[in-house]
Amino acid sequence: MSADANPAPAQPQPTPSPAQPPAPTWEPLTPLERRILGVLVEKQKTSKSADSYPLSLNALWTGCNQKSNRDPVMDLSDDDVDQGMLPLQKRGLAARITGGRVERFRHNLYDHWTRNGAEMAVLAELLLRGPQTKGDLRVRASRMDPIDTLDALEEILRALVAKRLVIYLTEPDRRGAVVTHGFHHPDELAKLKAHFASSPASAALADIGGAAPPSRSGGSSEAVAALESKLAGAVEEIDALKARVAALEAALGEVRKPSAPPAA
Repeated sequence: MSADANPAPAQPQPTPSPAQPPAPTWEPLTPLERRILGVLVEKQKTSKSADSYPLSLNALWTGCNQKSNRDPVMDLSDDDVDQGMLPLQKRGLAARITGGRVERFRHNLYDHWTRNGAEMAVLAELLLRGPQTKGDLRVRASRMDPIDTLDALEEILRALVAKRLVIYLTEPDRRGAVVTHGFHHPDELAKLKAHFASSPASAALADIGGAAPPSRSGGSSEAVAALESKLAGAVEEIDALKARVAALEAALGEVRKPSAPPAA
């Protein structure tokens, strides 16, 4: 019998691993849209009462123009903020709540970006301040969601980078590595990458306004930040009280309406 009559048994072929779906590409956000979404997430995470969030237009406007925890500082009108909400509503990223005495606004980002609270805090901080070193980002985002160590932040960043929600502007392992959010326009992102490639991270951040120079009056700046935070909270509480008073006045008006005379 020839050798061809007894062919060797076929070797089992390895099962190909399922192809990983490509990471999504996110539609860019304008600076105003980034600020609005960052404020909505920040206030949702830091508000101390149900009356403070969702935000009234006045509270959202105050948060957008806040001088602490913002870069750049903006000088927006309430109409700017109101108009800036419209494209976010169309894309489902934020919602306008009507039906009460005061319109209110909230974000829908847990349905679109991530359901992880710490990941959302990191994204909000990047939307509010732009590019940051990992060390600064951990400290700043921790005011919204605890991130105890740089290792914990690294784990969060790995998940966000995999979804292209966060982008490294420098080599990830470089000392003082800088990250940003994934919602820049391509031209803007290319300029940022070129800028950080040609300058040390600290100098590059200072050039784009991402880091303030050291100040001897640190206590004063902290006091100003604390006062601004209290002011924003007071505005939210005042809006909530106004809504309650309006509801009580409406209810009282119904009670005071004269009853119909009895039928003869």
